[in-house]
Formats: sequence, structure tokens, C-alpha cells
Amino acid sequence: MVKIRLKRIGAKKSPFYRVVVADSRYPRDGRFIEEIGTYNPLTDPAEVKIDAEKAATWLGKGAQPTETVRLLMKKQGIVK
Repeated sequence: MVKIRLKRIGAKKSPFYRVVVADSRYPRDGRFIEEIGTYNPLTDPAEVKIDAEKAATWLGKGAQPTETVRLLMKKQGIVK
């Protein structure tokens, strides 16, 4: 199954995430198919940048977002 999820790339105690499309069997920080955005929870308010076109394309192909990514996409107005 293809999932839209977060990939952590920040340093220790300084998280920064990429929003990626990956096979659910791949490790969290491992291989991915495509990067579609970023998420920085340390800024106030949290900075979320997701490419709406790419996200819509992958959702149309049947990719399932994780719960956290679904909430981030909802804030961006990509998912209802």
C-alpha cells in the first residue's frame, strides 16, 4: 500500500519533516517514491508546505495519508 507520511530529517531535539509518498513496507526514514512537501513544527505557528497538485494526484491514485498528514492537509485545505 502506498502511504503519504512524514520522514524525519531534523537533528536531535530539533525535528523537521518531509512529507513523502512511500510504500508502507519501507522504513520511516528510508526509501520513498516522491517528496511532496515539508513540515516544521518548531516555528510558531508551525510551517507546513504541501504541493496541492502532487498530493491530489497521489490521493487520486489511491495513496492513503497517515493521520498526522491528513490533519496537516486539512489545515492547508487539500483534504476536506
